[in-house]
Amino acid sequence: MTHALVVIDVQNDFCPGGALGVNEGDRIVPGINALMADFGAVILTQDWHPPGHSSFASSHGAAPMTMTEMPYGPQVLWPDHCVQGSHGAAFHPDLDTDRADLILRKGFNPALDSYSAFFENDHETPTGLEGYLRTRGIETLAMVGLATDFCVNWSAVDAATLGFSVTVRRDLCRAIDLDGSLDAALAAMTDAGVTLA
Repeated sequence: MTHALVVIDVQNDFCPGGALGVNEGDRIVPGINALMADFGAVILTQDWHPPGHSSFASSHGAAPMTMTEMPYGPQVLWPDHCVQGSHGAAFHPDLDTDRADLILRKGFNPALDSYSAFFENDHETPTGLEGYLRTRGIETLAMVGLATDFCVNWSAVDAATLGFSVTVRRDLCRAIDLDGSLDAALAAMTDAGVTLA
């Protein structure tokens, strides 16, 4: 029971046809479902933005996928996505959500984006996931989901920094790869001590 599978943001808006669709994002779902049986705990994260979130390009009159500066640092401005209660925010219909011990919603603070499952993008505000894992005695994490170079990367690096043993299953992740973001993410995870499998 010391091992957990953390499934990052396998939601309709991050799959092909969604507002921020990741190429082949839907293809990882069967493999993730099959992997769940190997773990004592399964955690699902869910991007959960209010309308008009500060990370949305539409909130700034800007083009999607451009950059801006927030009080907490650089921020990609995304298309409106994973709006609370919308079809796009729902999990992919084939994902086995019944196996989840915990569903962690993130990105609900209008002023802060939240890529990581552990901290909002200010790197200070915790989501509560660390406490949940520690109280359950979970020390080893496997991470899968969307997208490799943003939410998976930030979650894996934070987990390793917090002292968890972390493996990212690259075959069960897909990337956006925005201006070299995938190579940068792989380097960051490796530097943090994350195992890329």
